[in-house]
Amino acid sequence: MVFESFCAEDTKNFAANIAQNAKAGDIFCLCGTLGAGKTVFAQGFAKGMGYEGRVTSPTFTIMNEYEGARLPLYHFDLYRLEDGEADLESIGYEEYFFANGVSLVEWPERAVDAFPKNVTWVKITSDAARGDDYRACLISSAY
Repeated sequence: MVFESFCAEDTKNFAANIAQNAKAGDIFCLCGTLGAGKTVFAQGFAKGMGYEGRVTSPTFTIMNEYEGARLPLYHFDLYRLEDGEADLESIGYEEYFFANGVSLVEWPERAVDAFPKNVTWVKITSDAARGDDYRACLISSAY
């Protein structure tokens, strides 16, 4: 499935719609370059889960946990990982991936071998020729 977004609000609304069907144990891997809209997607997703607080990229903390939604939401940012899966193991990622919540993972390419086969990949790309705010979100089950 491909969704075209022409502003951040479009991306947030699209993510919120996806979140309404998310269930415990779901993992969404968010791929894209710096500034592509991964955190914007995460903000919309959290809102769709019923979370009303502030959502920011956990670039320096690696993981933020958001409670108060219909399910716990675990938001990872793997950008700063140096040793991929080994770094994830040191923070006990499996306790989150296989728990009673939903995981959103920015920069999953840094530890692709850590993910089970049944994750949902969200690849976000931009196209300056179509406008500064244009994004295409490709949803698939394969990396």
